[in-house]
Amino acid sequence: MTGLPARARLPMIRRRPPLALLLPALLTVAGVLLPLIYLLIRALGAESSELREIVFRARNINLLGNTLLLTVSTLVTTTLVALPLAYLAARTDLQPRRALMLTGVLPLAIPGYVGAYAMIAASGPGGTIDALTGITWPGPTGFWGALGILTLFTFPYLFLNLHAALRTQDPALEDAARLLGRTPAQTFRDVTLPYLRPAWLSGALLIALHVLGDFSVVSLMRYPTFSAAIYQQYTAAYDRVYAAWLALGLLLVTGATLLLEARLMRGLHLARVSPGGARELRTVHLGRARPLAWAFVAALTGAALIVPLGTIGYWLRLETNPFAWASLAEALKSALGAATIAAVTTTALAFPLAYIGSRAQGRLARFTERAAYLGYATPPLAFALALVFFSLRVAPPLYQTFPLLILAYTLHFVAEAVGPIRTGLSTATPRLEEAARLLGQTSRGALTRVTLPLIRPSLLISAAFVFLSVLKELPLTLLLAPIGFETLARNVWAYTEEAQYAAAAPYALALALSGAALTLLILRRERRPAPRPTRPTKEQA
Repeated sequence: MTGLPARARLPMIRRRPPLALLLPALLTVAGVLLPLIYLLIRALGAESSELREIVFRARNINLLGNTLLLTVSTLVTTTLVALPLAYLAARTDLQPRRALMLTGVLPLAIPGYVGAYAMIAASGPGGTIDALTGITWPGPTGFWGALGILTLFTFPYLFLNLHAALRTQDPALEDAARLLGRTPAQTFRDVTLPYLRPAWLSGALLIALHVLGDFSVVSLMRYPTFSAAIYQQYTAAYDRVYAAWLALGLLLVTGATLLLEARLMRGLHLARVSPGGARELRTVHLGRARPLAWAFVAALTGAALIVPLGTIGYWLRLETNPFAWASLAEALKSALGAATIAAVTTTALAFPLAYIGSRAQGRLARFTERAAYLGYATPPLAFALALVFFSLRVAPPLYQTFPLLILAYTLHFVAEAVGPIRTGLSTATPRLEEAARLLGQTSRGALTRVTLPLIRPSLLISAAFVFLSVLKELPLTLLLAPIGFETLARNVWAYTEEAQYAAAAPYALALALSGAALTLLILRRERRPAPRPTRPTKEQA
């Protein structure tokens, strides 16, 4: 082997993806695209006079304005919350840092509709605050209510990205600015903030997609947006054509958001050029600002964690119906079962996409990976509506069945599972597979015996991400679940709509605790160092 040239000993990454992985990847792309194409056909199927009346309704402009206003406002408020908290956790001497991290991460485990339920149940006459203190706290409603709830339970998307960026920034950049005479405030504005731009854009995209696709919070707050109107038209007005057009309008807004993010990310190159190692970050001593920092953290912890969980606990003690607890066990079993199956199927489909995206080259590889992200970028309600129309037209027996629900979960969350797997593949160098093949292994054998064991932690993290997302998912479940199929999310929504807060409390608590346990598990797994790749021996290969 030593007499062979280097290229022959260790061939370069293949340009064409292997057929065994390309076929499931193409099937995934087809599963994402076909329902959306049929949604377009369904929307255009009406008569021209009806289409003109639908497209030029004044209500559409109002819905667009409300949706954009809420999305932009949420980006502003989440930044005002996440950036100071990330800076406190990453750069300052405020202790304990674990408490700061939990404040920044745990609200992600509480679905927005559970947070909305808790805030509604805590306020107003007879609410938790009124019962405990005698003070009637005004209930959240309208634009400000939706903005507050979405801010409290989506800011962790930004916090995680900004915290990671602040921890990895080279302090030489700020030191150079200070040596040139910049004040600390000018250095933060001119050096640190531009460095955080990619991290902010990544987190902001997730928040924008979440706000655009949310219908539960805005419905409970009585604030009309595209998603709320789609649900109303489909379930109450039974106007399928108008619902399809609203879904297309929401898709256009989502597509414009993706293009804007891609354009803003273009040309960003913030990697270090110097070959030297980066110095340790300097810890900022808060001094007299420490009480103000703790007041900010305490207020955020109270609003995002203590009030929701305390409200759920208060209403939980009022629920004495034994039927509710029996129903809770059944709903928990159904939710965990669906989440487990979806986590397995989604991770299985995500692996070919991640492998093709990281190992193969060419237009086909790029197309399969990027097209799969369309399912995640599509708001859940629009995606569910597309699957409803597609299944009723192409395979009516599939409508409102458990396999269709699992298919919807899989196609929608497959892109969410791709990221951790691609990260794992980036550490499992392809040279190991090539060495195994030179030792006599087939391509499949090298993949299963060398690469898969190395990326097992990444596969588990992907499965955990999908499990948590499916556990909290509401729009897909409401529109596609079989009749009689109860989950935690579905029951929280049903009882909250009827203002039965005590009945909703057990399901809300089970959902919050399950989400918190999974969130902490994911964080613990991600803190562990990645396995160090080793060259396979003859026995392993």
